[in-house]
Amino acid sequence: MKLTKKQQTWKNLDTEKVYTLSEAVEALREYASKKFDETLEIAIRLGIDVTKADQNIRGMLSLPNGTGKSVRVAVFTENAADEATKAGADIVGGQDLIDRVAAGEINFDRVIATPDMMPKMSKIARVLGPKGLMPNPKLGTVTNNVADAVKTAKAGQIEYRAEKKGIIHAGIGKMSFTTDALVENANALIDQLKKIKPASAKGQYILGISVATTQGPGLKVEAK
Repeated sequence: MKLTKKQQTWKNLDTEKVYTLSEAVEALREYASKKFDETLEIAIRLGIDVTKADQNIRGMLSLPNGTGKSVRVAVFTENAADEATKAGADIVGGQDLIDRVAAGEINFDRVIATPDMMPKMSKIARVLGPKGLMPNPKLGTVTNNVADAVKTAKAGQIEYRAEKKGIIHAGIGKMSFTTDALVENANALIDQLKKIKPASAKGQYILGISVATTQGPGLKVEAK
């Protein structure tokens, strides 16, 4: 079978080997695109049943070295607009912003809202929800302290969420980061998941880990 151009590029990369995190990053670095700064993506498969409410893992985490990604933050508020703007929010509004989103205008990556806005935002829950953008008190995105929430989002906070098969996907930095910085970010997420292991999850918890660049192949990583 003829190999594609990408497969030809990766043919010397052992995709069956189980690497340490640092080995995997170094191996992928050699094949990373020179045209743009690729993101290092991590996939962590957990031994959980996401159909059980107490095993439906979801949360926010500030990575020690940030993500290297520019995040556009929208704040829905009527009373804290100045505070949100000074903190660096890209888009700030109240009912006017709700109406714009309802009309299809979505040009942001993270949403923060003050508690008083939540009843009004039910109008756009079906728009934001499927995109994972609906504010949630448990994630700290519904708060009266919008300044801290905006600064945290801008500083490199990620949201993690277990998908149907118990897999967590997350971007943990750019390939321009040092290997140590990427490993530290990866370990921060792994450690966080260990801390919040559901009491009802039995057997092996972390079943597998792999990393890949935006356009690269996946490499298996030790799940110790």
